[in-house]
Amino acid sequence: MTTTRLLALIALTATGLFAGQVTMKNGDRFTGTVVKLDGKNLVLKSDYAGPISVPWEAVVSISSSEPLSITLQDGQLLVGQVSTQDTKFLIETKSAGTITTEREAVKMVRSSAEQAEADRYLNPRITDLWAGFLDLGYSAARGNSSTNNLAVSANATRATTRDKIGVYYTSLYASNKVGGKSVVSANAQRGGINYNINLRPRLFAFGSVDLESDEFQDLDLRFVPAGGLGFHAVKHERTVFDLFGGGALNREFFSTGVKRTSGEILAGDDLVYKLSSITSLHQRLTFYPNVSRPGEYRTNFDLSAATTLKKWLAWQLSASDRLLSDPLPGKKKNDFIFTTGLRVTFAK
Repeated sequence: MTTTRLLALIALTATGLFAGQVTMKNGDRFTGTVVKLDGKNLVLKSDYAGPISVPWEAVVSISSSEPLSITLQDGQLLVGQVSTQDTKFLIETKSAGTITTEREAVKMVRSSAEQAEADRYLNPRITDLWAGFLDLGYSAARGNSSTNNLAVSANATRATTRDKIGVYYTSLYASNKVGGKSVVSANAQRGGINYNINLRPRLFAFGSVDLESDEFQDLDLRFVPAGGLGFHAVKHERTVFDLFGGGALNREFFSTGVKRTSGEILAGDDLVYKLSSITSLHQRLTFYPNVSRPGEYRTNFDLSAATTLKKWLAWQLSASDRLLSDPLPGKKKNDFIFTTGLRVTFAK
């Protein structure tokens, strides 16, 4: 029994010696693996208490038995075991020995794993960091009438620390068969690609191309290249809210032979909000006043909500509306698509 207790004591002591340790101003000490300096908080991972987040300004000293990546305010990256002495950081590097720097000069602290993930976002391959989803909805009726409705939506985004690429596609097809005669009642497709590049922490520039066709508006193709500037009004883990504005060129080709080209101003917002740990909401509204034909305008509105069922599977509700103030004679101004069904998600 005495030998067992002694071995347990030695094991616990060794754990304390080989783990990182953080001391607070009030004398509290936390033992664990230093994960990262996340803004105003230092995050540690404890074997017993899980992740621990403490205010960085309340930290008096820090030590690590494992190498940490220290990014300084001037952009210099140092890697090594870390200890503190008064207001100074002592970093034991392999190549340059011990380097001393002031605490105020430290911008970021990351573990090896966190630094590898940060580097992946900073210099990714074009095939890396893609995330998105595929929505499928289908309904059918048989009996006195035969109906089929198929809705497909897909979205893919590649976001890094400096830019973002987005691709989207939505389609709705519906047909009815009554008395042996088949009639198409809906046939619309919408898609596009956009690119954002960060100019400052909250300011970004964007370029995009949107494509659209709608059989029941007699619209063979609407081709809209656009560009402008955007602002991250709110940007944190639960809510991202962007405002943007710029200009666009709208080219429309109708099956009646009508062709229209016009310049447009664009202004809008994009909101992503996490309602809970499993449910998220995405809304985007863009308003296009026509500068070539004053008084005319278009609006694009998209709204979706998804609830996670499994890591790769969710249930979604989506609505997509397109308003054209000056449609062809005999056509309605609004075209609205509503879908619900399963969402398959992916990430790389």
